[in-house]
Amino acid sequence: MSKILHTVAVLSACGILLSACSTTPRQTDHIGSSLESSVDARLVLPPPPVAGGAAQADDDRVFHETRALQGTPRWTLAQHDANLHTAQVVRSFSCAVGTTLELTKMSHFEALAKTTRKAIMHRTSEAKNFWHRTRPFVGTDLPVCTPTNDLGPHSSYPSGHATEGYSVALLLAHLLPERASLILQRGRVFGESRIVCGAHWKSDVVAGLLNASTQMDALLAQPALQPDLAAARQELQTSLSHAVAPPAEECAAEADAAAHSILPD
Repeated sequence: MSKILHTVAVLSACGILLSACSTTPRQTDHIGSSLESSVDARLVLPPPPVAGGAAQADDDRVFHETRALQGTPRWTLAQHDANLHTAQVVRSFSCAVGTTLELTKMSHFEALAKTTRKAIMHRTSEAKNFWHRTRPFVGTDLPVCTPTNDLGPHSSYPSGHATEGYSVALLLAHLLPERASLILQRGRVFGESRIVCGAHWKSDVVAGLLNASTQMDALLAQPALQPDLAAARQELQTSLSHAVAPPAEECAAEADAAAHSILPD
């Protein structure tokens, strides 16, 4: 395991061990836009690879090799993971959790997901604008799994999709520590989908996982979130007590993707 991925794993574990401490009514709506992350990704993340370096050569290699995945089940999963609507992202973790996740039935979890997302994406946008890295598909006619006109051509680092997916994974793993391994595995696969898509370099995704880990570790410790964390945990337990099995073919595709990681050297 690379040093960066080891750091991600350690930070993820730290986030999971933080515990909720109250069961009072929902507070997230009251803090709303006032929730901020104290973590400046421009300081935490390493700079992206430079042209002509070994890391950029590895990024180039992985981008070109993964174009061969077009039309495969892994490509289809990557297209699915490209949808960043909050309800869809949360639903993507159904197989890992063990029941179909319906955001409309989890008001506290929905509030948490949307509030933390806003805080994290503000910091992520700062980093994207700071590094202004060109996406891998720019200047090529190679296949990409999602419309490129929806993507800023020079906002590749870190991956916002990888950050978003792994942030949701960390939130779910914090609330369901008994399912943490499978949930975080799915979060990693969600990030790797951006490499498969051709929307991000490999190093963008690694940075996205680290970005999510550091941001969520800080946010989950905030006292204002503790009441909703406790209530969201109960919502998830209720869903599991009335489990609705996700489609078997989706779970099989996710398991296969997890077993064939894009990230190893």
